[in-house]
Amino acid sequence: MILIVDSGSTKTDWIAVNSKGSVLFSTQTLGLNPQVLSSAIINERIINNYDLYQNRNKVTTLYFYGAGCGVESSRRRIEKIFREVFCKAELDIKEDTYAAVYSICKTGEPSIVCILGTGSNCTYYDGIHIDQRVVSLGYVLMDEASGNFFGKQLIRSYYFNEMPEEYSKAFEKEFKLDPDTIKENIYRRENPNTYLATFAKFMIDRKDHPLMKEIIRKGLKRFIEHQVLQFDDCKVVPIHFVGSIAFYLQNEIKEMLIDYKLNIGDVIKRPIDGLLKFHKTQIENPI
Repeated sequence: MILIVDSGSTKTDWIAVNSKGSVLFSTQTLGLNPQVLSSAIINERIINNYDLYQNRNKVTTLYFYGAGCGVESSRRRIEKIFREVFCKAELDIKEDTYAAVYSICKTGEPSIVCILGTGSNCTYYDGIHIDQRVVSLGYVLMDEASGNFFGKQLIRSYYFNEMPEEYSKAFEKEFKLDPDTIKENIYRRENPNTYLATFAKFMIDRKDHPLMKEIIRKGLKRFIEHQVLQFDDCKVVPIHFVGSIAFYLQNEIKEMLIDYKLNIGDVIKRPIDGLLKFHKTQIENPI
């Protein structure tokens, strides 16, 4: 049994296939980002899933693509957890940018691939290899234009009294906004980045309002200038986007790319379907 896993900070998609590439089962758990979760929490989220626990000894190969796995120490920690659960499996652990590239890029076609979900990232694919120009330092220092980035901007806008009264009241109705609740979730609990990203839906639902447009524009501007423009041929190659934020803001992204004379490629919400297709091809045509 081959297990293909795409893990973000919010959720993780799992698909099991047999040696011929036929799907055996698919399931979902909460996110497994090792940079914001303890080993105990990650292990618990895996073994509490019925399908994974029942089939743990049948897995012979596990391909894991995860947010937070761009750092060697995080990869080693995930590997240790998986070796304990899927003890008979060979492990291939990569950061989530690889999943994005494998799911959306055409073989041999140079392109830039951007992730805009709970977090954000950007990489270059030369048609064969991946060039990660900027190493992500996570939600505190980076993650421009991500769900958690926009969540922070909304909370700041609310507390700095920048929101129109109508929106401010709607914001209060939808979320618990007292300082103790916010600080507890950000500074003391697991997954502060996922917590912040929950606020982004409020912005997306009202994205035509001038305040929301400005928040979106500034976030995308920072992402493009800090990430996409790192690559010399960024104005030549297609720029693909993966993730829920990219999916719901694809019109705004297209407008921003036009301003920078950049070329929009494809936009997908979840990479797991493309990832499955990629691995099926690998099974059918082994190198």
